[in-house]
Amino acid sequence: MINFRATISKANKKLPLKLAATLLAGASLAGSLLGLLRDRLLNGMYYDTYKMGLDAYTVAFTIPDFMFFILVSGALSVTLIPVLNQRLATGNKKSAWELTTSLLNLLAIVTLITSVLIIIFADPLVRYVVGPGLPESGQALAVSMMRVIAINPFLFAIAAVFASMQQAVGRFAFFALAPVLYNIGIIIGALFFTNGINIFGVQIFEGGIMGVALGVVLGSILQLLVSSLGLLGMGYDYRFKIYWKNKGFHQVLRLLPPRSLDQGIDYVNGLVETNLASRMAAGSVRAYQQATTLSFVPINLIGVAISTAAFPKMTERLGQGRPDLFRKELQAVLRVIIWLTLPVTVIAIFCRGYLVHFIKPGGDPYMAGILGVLALTILFRSIYFISARSFYAQQDTKTPLYISLFTISLNIVLAIWFSMGLGWGVYGLAYAAVIVSAVEVAILFVLMARRIEGLFDGAFIHAAGRMVSAAGFTAIITYILVAFMPLGAEDVFFSAFLKFALIVAISAVVYILVCRIFKLEEVQPIISRVQKILFKQPQVKS
Repeated sequence: MINFRATISKANKKLPLKLAATLLAGASLAGSLLGLLRDRLLNGMYYDTYKMGLDAYTVAFTIPDFMFFILVSGALSVTLIPVLNQRLATGNKKSAWELTTSLLNLLAIVTLITSVLIIIFADPLVRYVVGPGLPESGQALAVSMMRVIAINPFLFAIAAVFASMQQAVGRFAFFALAPVLYNIGIIIGALFFTNGINIFGVQIFEGGIMGVALGVVLGSILQLLVSSLGLLGMGYDYRFKIYWKNKGFHQVLRLLPPRSLDQGIDYVNGLVETNLASRMAAGSVRAYQQATTLSFVPINLIGVAISTAAFPKMTERLGQGRPDLFRKELQAVLRVIIWLTLPVTVIAIFCRGYLVHFIKPGGDPYMAGILGVLALTILFRSIYFISARSFYAQQDTKTPLYISLFTISLNIVLAIWFSMGLGWGVYGLAYAAVIVSAVEVAILFVLMARRIEGLFDGAFIHAAGRMVSAAGFTAIITYILVAFMPLGAEDVFFSAFLKFALIVAISAVVYILVCRIFKLEEVQPIISRVQKILFKQPQVKS
């Protein structure tokens, strides 16, 4: 028989940076593919026949997600991990467990109260904040679904504390798996709950799109259960108590508000965009949200995954008093992220029709047009995550907050002006997002250059220039390939995927070859691996 505890303990081993980044990227890819399957199911079921229902479903998420982002989310990981690492590095597990226990209990109480308040005030929140443009029936549906999804902040908060603890000690297996289970729960809801729920011949749920909301809750529960497995073997000592005198707890509470406010203010963009999109043609809320989701797939695969894996090591370098190694690793991660996202951005722009076809059977020109604009944010948003974390590693959560305050304000002004003032509609929201993402990274780079001397040296700038040039050559090839292999109305999923895969493969080969000609060091591991596979010497048995 399989020893369950031994298997869990083996999966919970600390992983080196490269393996951790690979695992996170792989899990993110799996989660993204499941997310695409989820969206394809929902769009195939409702986009052409019930656009208002999908708009209501999208609106229902905004407030619960906003409260989770502002109270927990990334704020927790970047504030808890540095402080927790300090305790664990010195062997002070008692203080570490008091810190995490206190934070877990406090956030559980706060988010539970928040979930109850969302349930109570769902109606005015939908009607006056996030969905004022929806028709009456759409608003009523959004209110009902929001009340079901309202439990998410509470469940997510507990899972987030568990995940941050695992990140701090370099455990990524169950942390990476948890989001995958979340999407599986939603898919179960779309496939089965929408047909109604019957238990022992008693119909307890009639079905319909509300079944998807039940799937969301199921996914949240599955995510929490899997996250809890990552604690096995850590020796975590939980107490239903808040240790108010714990110094680490005080330190996290001091760091948490600026980062939480930063996260919350950033999500205000989503609230404003949803509000504005609800005033436009039916389906606009869903179309913009789907285009945004597609643009975030590579951002999560590259920017978030690599930054998440690198962050604990960066905090450790500073804890060791080695700012030189901190600068070296930050520079290397920045280069890799830029190198990876440039060709992905090019492919997303020219292959936008294919990408939309994968989540909306038959494609949708409206959605594809929005994605073509938002694709430009892939590079900037991927860079943003590691750039912001360079400040968090130094336990500075205020600087990114001040930058966000400015850029979010700029985004809101531009979004209203472009979409309503200039009459660009949803495209105005996309153009505003692109401009703001570029401005945000530019400001971060200026401040990073001043604080971390030698970060953007001549070698870095020269390498970035060569990467851009390589991406330019790739763009020409990708454009030609798409022109020769256009997406036709007769293309089903499989034929469209074959064309897309061929375009991506040829574009990737071109990019790698040009990068090798330009002598970029990031391409060398790939070249070496290919050479080993193609020219491996057969072993002769003696």
